[in-house]
Amino acid sequence: MEGILPTEYGYVALVLVLYCFLNFWMAAQVGMARKKYQVFYPTLYASESENKNAKLFNCVQRGHQNSLEMMPMFFMLMAVGGLRHPCACASLGVLYTVSRFFYFKGYATGDPEKRLTIGKYGFLAIMGLMACTISCGVGLLRGGGPRTMF
Repeated sequence: MEGILPTEYGYVALVLVLYCFLNFWMAAQVGMARKKYQVFYPTLYASESENKNAKLFNCVQRGHQNSLEMMPMFFMLMAVGGLRHPCACASLGVLYTVSRFFYFKGYATGDPEKRLTIGKYGFLAIMGLMACTISCGVGLLRGGGPRTMF
């Protein structure tokens, strides 16, 4: 792949795999919460009228679901922005992944406000990734390749 992708793009790939491991872990947490709170498949969310622990389960489920909803945008921004700024995108990707872990942990407490204690920093990472992707797009439109900058 020499010449096609910058060598540092390997960091981008590794961070994306790290996020996949986080996603697997969150899915396992939802599975354990299903058993603990007796919310069986195919039910996506528990009903408070039928399950006294519905809010606790729903918070675990919602933490994972929100991460799944954000994943396509995160992956696209990493993959495209990383062409020009692989090290910056990898660093922002680690920040995003760590913040997603704390977002999930906070949400899983049953108090949705706790998801933002550290989880809010993921939005800063997304903004940084957007800037890197815009830079890549502008660089391509100006006739240059996605030359690595940082």
